Amino acid sequence: MTLDTFFRIGETVTLGSHAFTADEIKRFAQKYDPQPFHTDETAAENSVFGRLCASGWHTCAMWMRYNQAEMERATPSVWDGPGPRPEFGPSPGFSNLKWTKPVYAGDTITFTRKTISHRALTSRPGWRLLSLNAGAFNQDEQVVLTFDNAVLVKTE
Repeated sequence: MTLDTFFRIGETVTLGSHAFTADEIKRFAQKYDPQPFHTDETAAENSVFGRLCASGWHTCAMWMRYNQAEMERATPSVWDGPGPRPEFGPSPGFSNLKWTKPVYAGDTITFTRKTISHRALTSRPGWRLLSLNAGAFNQDEQVVLTFDNAVLVKTE
């Protein structure tokens, strides 16, 4: 097995789908993003959104939840490539975050990930930087979230 195969380079992986409910949207927003269009249905109706919608941070958090679950489910337990089995580490960050459409109460959002590339880190021998495109779309196949992400992977 090569690292490209292990990392699934170029493959768009469907991480899973999540139905956002009004109660869940309000609970998340009350804790982390208490803007009226996320916490109050009447206020949301009078906002630019026209109805209750999820915080973009809520959408991002759900992407991470589904991404982690997919990694745990799909990462092969047996590594037959050279050296030790790669170990996923922390993310050094993300860029180009865009919330392209609101996620409304009642929407079902499907989360995706596509691994673009990986490269050795000269500053950290034995580690690689994995570059990803993240995304999400609603039940009408409209894109609601995109961002570029990276993750450190120990390969030696």
